[in-house]
Amino acid sequence: MTDVNLPPSSRTVLALLDEGGAMTHKEIVKKSNLAPRTVRYALKKLKENQLIIEKFNFRDARQIIYQNRETQMVTA
Repeated sequence: MTDVNLPPSSRTVLALLDEGGAMTHKEIVKKSNLAPRTVRYALKKLKENQLIIEKFNFRDARQIIYQNRETQMVTA
């Protein structure tokens, strides 16, 4: 991970995305046992620090898929 100062919730979400791959907000909430609002804040902080990317969900256009940026670079 980088030297960015992240809140504990952001670190938890980033670790979850490292382990589980790309996930929706709902999946992250379910697997992390964090409140939905906390997950939104964590994702916002991770996006601000350019540690994750957002992908369009073709199965359900209402949802966004979040993925660790480093994972994306390795698979590309």
